[in-house]
Amino acid sequence: MALKLKVPNIACEGCAETITESIHTMEPDAKVEVDVQAKTVTVESTASEESIKQSIVAAGYEIEGYQ
Repeated sequence: MALKLKVPNIACEGCAETITESIHTMEPDAKVEVDVQAKTVTVESTASEESIKQSIVAAGYEIEGYQ
């Protein structure tokens, strides 16, 4: 499943690495692409959408439209 999320508080490559590491902790085989300019995170994973979102939020980031 490919999931594309808008993460408005991505500021730099360090943010991208933090988000990627957080997702890989939960799902080591996930393919994660973070576009710092577009402020998007694209994840291909067998994990549920909810668990991916929770790992991004747990890393300290907000997802547009997600509480």
